[in-house]
Amino acid sequence: MSLKDFEEEDDSLYEHHQIIADPNQTLIRIDKFLMDRLPNTTRTKIQSGIKDGFVQVNDKEVKPNYKVHPGDRIIIALPEPPRDTEVVPENIPLNIVFEDEHLLVVNKEAGMVVHPAYQNWTGTLVNALTYHFQNLPEMEGNDGRPGLVHRIDKDTSGLLVIAKSELAMTGLAKQFFDHSIERTYYALVWGIPEPEKGTITINLGRSPKDRRVTMAFEDDSIGRHAITHYETIQDLRYVALVKCNLETGRTHQIRAHMKYLGHPLFNDATYGGDRILKGTQFSKFKSFVDNCFRIIPRQALHAKSLGFIHPVTKKRMQFSSELPEDMREVLEKWENYVQYT
Repeated sequence: MSLKDFEEEDDSLYEHHQIIADPNQTLIRIDKFLMDRLPNTTRTKIQSGIKDGFVQVNDKEVKPNYKVHPGDRIIIALPEPPRDTEVVPENIPLNIVFEDEHLLVVNKEAGMVVHPAYQNWTGTLVNALTYHFQNLPEMEGNDGRPGLVHRIDKDTSGLLVIAKSELAMTGLAKQFFDHSIERTYYALVWGIPEPEKGTITINLGRSPKDRRVTMAFEDDSIGRHAITHYETIQDLRYVALVKCNLETGRTHQIRAHMKYLGHPLFNDATYGGDRILKGTQFSKFKSFVDNCFRIIPRQALHAKSLGFIHPVTKKRMQFSSELPEDMREVLEKWENYVQYT
């Protein structure tokens, strides 16, 4: 389990390293080649970076088994500039749902970035965690992200579990790796999914045109395996409230999968949900939708429930949270609209 599926807020990639292979270079896998030249970097992290397109050879993306040739020009670019991994503690209030000596569950507000990254070095959940808790553990290869075993997007609200001990981190990471943690999200989407209940099993990967965007790929050799189970729980004629259960946890998984299904999340600008996709073109309807967009100026997505086995006590833990005010208000407006029009 790693946190390489982190949130990107950048406009471009930043060149960190450029290596020119020696004229006498013997043929060797690129991941092994880079292991010898990038200090304090694990092979797993290098392989993940190659798969995610952060390594180019002669201006082209390659696979981890690519053999380096004499004279190859290798560029390692990451979605953030080099920076010290030290996290500045900040006295930011936390909405703690549960806490014991090994872990805590927090309810994150929309708009809060989970961990420091480019353009968001302060004000994050991790900055708050390091202020309120001492000596939080870190997973290998995820320096600067103490306590984190998973994350949710900046503008997604809801529940996160945080590890306070090494034992908890190891146990929780194993459950994420085994896909045994229950994660339920509520999403407001455009249109009514058909069928109303199903499973989306489509690979996801970064868009070659914009690496901040996750794309669905029907070719199994591209991207990473991703599974989302969904169920429509409220039909509002033009939009629907959908429950989504994650079996895997890819970057923007629900947002990308629902777009692939033809039902982008309401007001999700990245995936085309910030315009009218269902309904009439009458000015009254447009004004209504614009008003809803102002109420929830983000993708309408909330991490509603979280279930797992406590890594120390072995007891089943289950947590649920209320929908945030902006989602509740927009849902109420849609309910009234379809009832009276």
